[in-house]
Amino acid sequence: MANYEFSPVSEDRPCCRLSRTVQICLGVGLLILITLIVSLLFIFLWPRSLLVWKGKPTTNHFPEIFLGRCLVYTQILRPEMRDQDCKKILSTFKRAFVSKNPCNITREDYEPLVKLVTQTIPCNTSLFWSKSKDLAHQYTRVQGKMFTLEDTLLGYIADNLTWCGDPSTSDMNYDSCPQWNENCPNNSVSMFWDVISKKFAEAACGVVQVMLNGSLPEPFYKNSIFGSVEVYNLDPSKVHKLQAWVMHSLEAGSSNSCSGSSINELKLIMDKRNITFACQDNHRPVRFVQCVQNPEHPSCRATI
Repeated sequence: MANYEFSPVSEDRPCCRLSRTVQICLGVGLLILITLIVSLLFIFLWPRSLLVWKGKPTTNHFPEIFLGRCLVYTQILRPEMRDQDCKKILSTFKRAFVSKNPCNITREDYEPLVKLVTQTIPCNTSLFWSKSKDLAHQYTRVQGKMFTLEDTLLGYIADNLTWCGDPSTSDMNYDSCPQWNENCPNNSVSMFWDVISKKFAEAACGVVQVMLNGSLPEPFYKNSIFGSVEVYNLDPSKVHKLQAWVMHSLEAGSSNSCSGSSINELKLIMDKRNITFACQDNHRPVRFVQCVQNPEHPSCRATI
């Protein structure tokens, strides 16, 4: 009988082995996975630099200024609006542009803000302006019953402020913001004024006024906010008449008047929109405001 010897199988020896090719593939796959994870962590966790612009940065202490102006307006200047929630207005305002490229802001981004802030402007009290901001505001402060856009809550809060955000942070950009002419027309500031100017015009009723600068070659400038936004958003069913005041600077004198081609262009637009148009050179009450600063000017002595 033949003798057979059986070699015991070691319990430590695997019953099968992975081929070298499979081992290499698994190693490469693991390396790719680790690299991918590290890359994602780098992208999301590593601090990113802010976009660099040529314009002024967000105004220092912007939230404090915003809340301060809101409280002054709602609690002192217009106490009938004391129920407005200034903190909520600020947070809604910031959501329109923080963490976003400041050149990609849309009108829709500011819609929640204009829906939140409701303000009724009485008929016959809306005063628009173009290239005559300072004089228009001096007049409404003295007159007391008329409203420019900057005499409304949102306009009052934002007047002369700068702001923008950045995709890399949830804070405002205090380093730089885009200029108006920096190939960035849809920036945070311009979109804001575009939206609230449209709402201001839509809400106007009765007889509305516009103050234009007659010391410029074109008192009515069709690319201004008034000429491109507000004029076309006056509601003919509510606005009966647009009264233009063409004001001439005491120092610069007259360059254009109600009879000029620029004003005639505005009249044609109003005619097409079925809104009565009237124009007056150097509206007397506004002239009085100009003369307060220069009472010895010959035209002021004649006025007084």
